[in-house]
Amino acid sequence: MLGLIVSLIIVGLIAGALARLLVPGRDAIGIPGTILLGVVGSFVGGFLGYVLFHNDGDDGFFQASGVIGSVIGAVIALLVYRRFSGTDRGRGRRRRLLT
Repeated sequence: MLGLIVSLIIVGLIAGALARLLVPGRDAIGIPGTILLGVVGSFVGGFLGYVLFHNDGDDGFFQASGVIGSVIGAVIALLVYRRFSGTDRGRGRRRRLLT
């Protein structure tokens, strides 16, 4: 059980850090937030992988496709977080009305 938790934290940190590198912009979420982002991304990526490819986790915990899915899920989770937290609002998205 302890090995699962440690590996989940490590994969979460890697996936969250890669997602923050891939998505431009600043996020003030820190290392615990990055780990949480990666863990949420792992669940999102695993769910999307199951829905799209109907594969289950019977082949083992660490797989290249699982890490890639975790990063993709973390990118999706980061974009959703930015959208609903308000950290991405007002950065050049407003249009001025010319009078």
